[in-house]
Amino acid sequence: MRAQFVLSEIGVGLRRNLTMTFAVIVSVALSLALAGGSLLAREQVSTMKGYWYDKVQVSIYLCNKNDASSDPNCAKGAVTQQQKNEIKTDLEKLDVVEKIYYESADEAYKHYKEQFKDSPLADSLTPDQMQESYRVKLKDPTKYQVLQTAFSGRQGVQEVQDQRSLLENLFNLLNGMNIAALCVMALMLVVALLLIVNTVRVSAFSRRRETGIMRLVGASSFYIQMPFILEAAIAGLIGAGFACVLLVLGKWFLINNWLQQKIVLINFIGWDAVIKVLPLIVAVGVLMPAVAAFFTLRKYLKV
Repeated sequence: MRAQFVLSEIGVGLRRNLTMTFAVIVSVALSLALAGGSLLAREQVSTMKGYWYDKVQVSIYLCNKNDASSDPNCAKGAVTQQQKNEIKTDLEKLDVVEKIYYESADEAYKHYKEQFKDSPLADSLTPDQMQESYRVKLKDPTKYQVLQTAFSGRQGVQEVQDQRSLLENLFNLLNGMNIAALCVMALMLVVALLLIVNTVRVSAFSRRRETGIMRLVGASSFYIQMPFILEAAIAGLIGAGFACVLLVLGKWFLINNWLQQKIVLINFIGWDAVIKVLPLIVAVGVLMPAVAAFFTLRKYLKV
């Protein structure tokens, strides 16, 4: 009998405040969709970092005869065979080094022609203008400073370049977009909370006679508050459901059927990342309105 009464009160409350309930559902859905999208974006950035950082190398460019007059690091002339051997020997001694690849000037010229075959500058270069280099794969890509310190300014070395730094601007942009999404999400959560509080207030005011009678017959505070809390939780649950649908549709249409077709070089997140986020979205969608309603009702429905 009590459960039936609570359910009937929930139905009455939802019908009386249909417009505000709809606004709560929409705001909760948008804020939680943004929250889930931000979590997935952070996961995507982490996945990309792990994927690309594992592939990047440190390049030690060696001086050639053309650098002697133009680069102060190569003022003593082109690298000698002895200097190349010493550099390779010292690289092999470092614990942070996993693999060492040597690229000759001819190989560098061939790779350049393959990568920039449509560039008008490609035909103006000759193999002797290209630099020899050691491409070093590190066990931990963040240990770049070890090579930077050991080989920068060394005779025969023109430059030590960390390819990881070339990706930092991209990751900084993605992190900035993620922060912007989090700020919008926070704003939407505040709007959702305000709507929930106002909806509960209006609902409590419209049913003040019923709650007054329940006080007189000795109903407990929790029993009086239960219909209002459940109304807010149900609205939040529906909003969370819509947020989950938006995340699934975003993964299916935006990533699987568009971005993966257009950008094949990026390792995008899988369905496992989305599935891990969905329960959190549902939990927040239910608990946030319920807790907000509980604290709002402590003021308006004191027994």
